[in-house]
Amino acid sequence: MALRTPIGKGMPGARGVLPAQGPSSFPWPVASRDRPGVRARGWRSMGFTLLELMIVLTLILIMASMAAPTYHVAVVRAREAVLRDDLFTMRKLIDEYTLDKQKPPSSLQDLVDAGYLRGGIPVDPFTGSNTTWHEDIEDVPMGADQSEPGVVDVHSGSEEQAFDGTQYSTW
Repeated sequence: MALRTPIGKGMPGARGVLPAQGPSSFPWPVASRDRPGVRARGWRSMGFTLLELMIVLTLILIMASMAAPTYHVAVVRAREAVLRDDLFTMRKLIDEYTLDKQKPPSSLQDLVDAGYLRGGIPVDPFTGSNTTWHEDIEDVPMGADQSEPGVVDVHSGSEEQAFDGTQYSTW
């Protein structure tokens, strides 16, 4: 049995005596039968109220709604960077192919077949396909009196607008 201490001689409390602190005593605060008006701290009273949970969820949703547009902009900017890099690489390889073979490639597949694009034709980051690239085909002068038609430039197949106001198909 727990030791009891009279009020005023130890721990504060209401009415009568409170259990003494010790290895065999109950954890503080004690059950509501010993302290009227005070809820017991058992497993049933531990947790959060519905109001507290709703406030936390509201704050999380507010922060997520502020971060979502920033995330979207970051994704589009990353796609733009990939598109710029792919266009630069393909244009460079078209020029190298034309100089090496003394004729322009008839399609982007010629670059793959000749080993210039080892991983295949890259996927357009805005259309999600490697078949939507727009190829500019023109006559390329190869000598004094001869010219041969072939790919001289490549553009994205997307009709979307970039952040700078231009269309990706004009890049």
